[in-house]
Amino acid sequence: LFNSKGKHIQETCRMLLDQHGGEVPQTREALEALPGVGRKTANVILNTAFGHPTMAVDTHIFRVSNRTGLAPGKDVVKVEEQLLKRVPKEYLQDAHHWLILHGRYTCKARKPDCEQCIVEPLCEFKQKTGKGKVRGDI
Repeated sequence: LFNSKGKHIQETCRMLLDQHGGEVPQTREALEALPGVGRKTANVILNTAFGHPTMAVDTHIFRVSNRTGLAPGKDVVKVEEQLLKRVPKEYLQDAHHWLILHGRYTCKARKPDCEQCIVEPLCEFKQKTGKGKVRGDI
């Protein structure tokens, strides 16, 4: 990745000038046609720069979605599709940021902090590990 990043940036700048009048395109298809831009990056740009209700599924969102049962799936596109159906429209713009933060700081990969988790009572992960406690249990 680091070997091609500089080259991709230069090629992308040329394409933005030549094919898009110096503007960043606002469709996933046009963004993914740029060198080094895949589905996740396109979704981040659409969500963050243009306010589109997209879901950029990264490792954190993938883990949280599968552990909680919110949107289980074996590939990111499946998880993304399920999240777009299940997350209420009024929360879609911000949900991908919330899920990333939850995955980074609470539902961590190696040592999830189930006891501090606000969604733990609804989570399916505790049943698999036996480590989580339902709030109020002693």
